[in-house]
Amino acid sequence: MTLNKLTRLAATCAVVALMGGAAVAQEVTLKLGHLANEENIWHKAAMKFAEEAKALTEGRVEVQIYPNESLGKEIDLINGMQLGTADMTITGESLQNWAPSAALLALPYAYKSLEHMDEVASGEVGKQIEAEIIEKADIRPLTYFARGPRNLSATRAITTPDELNGFKLRVPNVPIFVAAWQAIGANPTPMAFSEVFTSLQNGTIEGQENPLALFKSGGFYEVQKVVNKTEHVRSWIYLTISERSWNKLSEADQAALMEAGKRTQAYERELFLADEDALVADLEGRGVTFVEVDKAAFAAKARDAVLGAVAEEIRPLAEAIFNN
Repeated sequence: MTLNKLTRLAATCAVVALMGGAAVAQEVTLKLGHLANEENIWHKAAMKFAEEAKALTEGRVEVQIYPNESLGKEIDLINGMQLGTADMTITGESLQNWAPSAALLALPYAYKSLEHMDEVASGEVGKQIEAEIIEKADIRPLTYFARGPRNLSATRAITTPDELNGFKLRVPNVPIFVAAWQAIGANPTPMAFSEVFTSLQNGTIEGQENPLALFKSGGFYEVQKVVNKTEHVRSWIYLTISERSWNKLSEADQAALMEAGKRTQAYERELFLADEDALVADLEGRGVTFVEVDKAAFAAKARDAVLGAVAEEIRPLAEAIFNN
């Protein structure tokens, strides 16, 4: 074989090797959609997960991130994951529409501290919740993130339940939230996150309740200058993958994604703890006032309604969490 033929053969082999390498590098592409914007720590955590997943699978799994509901609203994404048209999302209590025990992620006034919540989320109760989500929703939690406490925003101070008096309040499509706020005295209205800003602006609703991170990323401080510190829900939320997408992965890549989730959780927790203090300072700088409320009065009004709204089969677990 002549030198020229050898050179051409070597070049051809190199091209084939590169093509083969490219094919391996993008063997699986997962689309991860979520509702927060690019400044939110959920988005930063999602980007971290994508980075870790790519590294740990040596490029076999690529995760593409779609913030701002650009891949769909939360419920639409869950439905899409079940149908095979979406792969991943960040979701939590909304899963109770399929798996009743997911209501335990965000029981109003049930978790007394971040440590108490961690104990439940990472313990036996958390394992039971994850198993039911996999079984009934066809969605697999990979890890969980802590959420800042939910607070009630408005254009005025609201320090006791009596001051609500039919207050038109946006809530996510979570039955237990609706029941709790009805018992407290508000008029809760389920609504997609993307519709909240305009609805506040035009007066369709009078307020909303969310963690401070979403209050900021949604720009609600532009139309609501009072945050009433009800702190009515401490909760966690899952980074999830559809069972359809999960089952397409090799065992090695499944293990890699679980490890990526573990690393992402540690990364997100650092961001979360720093972010909560920074959020208050940032929002105060934007003219937002924080108001202390009678939390005991809110909690007393909500408790029976919360327990009554929990599915009967998980009510003993809910009562145990309340009494812990």
